[in-house]
Amino acid sequence: MQYKLLAVDIDGTLVNSRDELTEPTREALRRAAAAGIRVVLATGRRYRRSRPLVESLGIDAPLVTASGTLVKNPTDHGTLYKAEFRHEHIILASRLMDRFGYQPIWFIDRDGVGPRDKEYFEFYCSCPEVLTGEAAGPDLGQYIASNGRYGRVWPDLIENPPAEIYTGFTMGSFDQMTELAAALEEEASGVYHTHVIRSPKYVPFLCEISPAGATKWSAIHRLASNWGIDDSSICAVGDDVNDIAMIRASGLGVAMENALPAVKEAADRIAPGHDHDGLVKVVEWLLC
Repeated sequence: MQYKLLAVDIDGTLVNSRDELTEPTREALRRAAAAGIRVVLATGRRYRRSRPLVESLGIDAPLVTASGTLVKNPTDHGTLYKAEFRHEHIILASRLMDRFGYQPIWFIDRDGVGPRDKEYFEFYCSCPEVLTGEAAGPDLGQYIASNGRYGRVWPDLIENPPAEIYTGFTMGSFDQMTELAAALEEEASGVYHTHVIRSPKYVPFLCEISPAGATKWSAIHRLASNWGIDDSSICAVGDDVNDIAMIRASGLGVAMENALPAVKEAADRIAPGHDHDGLVKVVEWLLC
């Protein structure tokens, strides 16, 4: 089988446990691109954090960010796709998070600007005390400490949020975030796509909230269709729950050895772990 598109998760797949992109992995992806395979990075990270990795690869690779809700071209920062959230659904989710005692964080797309720009920001919160950490709480506080400078206050965020929101989240324990995801489904079945997931950067779990149908796979499928690539010609590689859909739907679904059990169950093949340059082996499979 000749594979034409390689979709690669970042955390736990592209980078190792020290958040490093190793030279063998970098060279493997360059070999894949040189052989005519389209490389796409598909991550739960935001554009700001994932863009430098594409730049360091030195290849033309679109970025599927925020678990499929925003796709951008790192060469010019152009937006290729952005999930559309209905205004009333943002309000409903915000009210529910507020009722549970969680602070909603909602993201917008700042097309064409980067973190070095003075006016750059990427998310809204409801009050200044969240950005200072005073009202963030012990869970969200860790995120705010690292990213607060990229936030802005929208005082009426819960009842009258801005129109350009495409995804959001809040943070807490695994049980709390699982309960929130279930409550969102009970409140409005089929409206939201949620992930309860832990970033390697933070101790608490995130409940990511996106419009229904917006996943890494939906974004990859959209790109592949534009390029005339069939699903059967796609190889997708990942390690966490937000990778399961693309691993199941692609022609070759690969889980890393360090992947969660549910991800391995969904995969066709298991590659060596991210601390053992597992992507090098994946590229060898594709080019053999």
